Amino acid sequence: MARSTKPALRKRVTRQPRAGGRVILLNKPFGVVSQFSGEDHTLADLVKVKGVYPAGRLDKDSEGLLLLTDHGPLQHRISHPGMKWEKRYWVQVEGRITDKALQQLQQGVVLKDGPAKALSAEQIDPPTLWPRNPPIRYRASVPDSWINITLGEGRNRQVRRMTAAVGFPTLRLVRHQVGMWEITNIPSGKYQTIELSAIQLRDLLAQ
Repeated sequence: MARSTKPALRKRVTRQPRAGGRVILLNKPFGVVSQFSGEDHTLADLVKVKGVYPAGRLDKDSEGLLLLTDHGPLQHRISHPGMKWEKRYWVQVEGRITDKALQQLQQGVVLKDGPAKALSAEQIDPPTLWPRNPPIRYRASVPDSWINITLGEGRNRQVRRMTAAVGFPTLRLVRHQVGMWEITNIPSGKYQTIELSAIQLRDLLAQ
């Protein structure tokens, strides 16, 4: 009896589109650029999830929280300078910070691209952080201070330019919070993936 030469029919599996979106909380190390190509040390060395893109940027010489997402409207909502998502930074500055300088940061300073001010700026004890590679150059004759700065915008190198404008150059900069998300318990170079429901996305886009 001859065998049938007709190919077996395969059952087509229809994948339902995801109703929500994905957000990745990356603790970006020093020296890594906030893109997936074009430099020696990129996000491709750290994040192995396909289809996600940075929501905003973090300078190559800055560390801490960088958000990535696969949801276009949310990416735009987070990164657009007019959306006013609060961003918080731990900043090590050269010198002993003064109350006058902290007040200046909150009242506003004039930068080359216009005035800028912090929503809050306060001196803090040194936070418990991972070692930086390479480490900050230590000079026994020059003291340093740590401050916590909150911004409602994120212009290019804004924190560094603001602290320099009040006479305290930034030595180390770590972003520890963007909106509702923090890097608590995420080691440097590692990330956490969060799956958002459609309802959670709707609420975030409405903020």
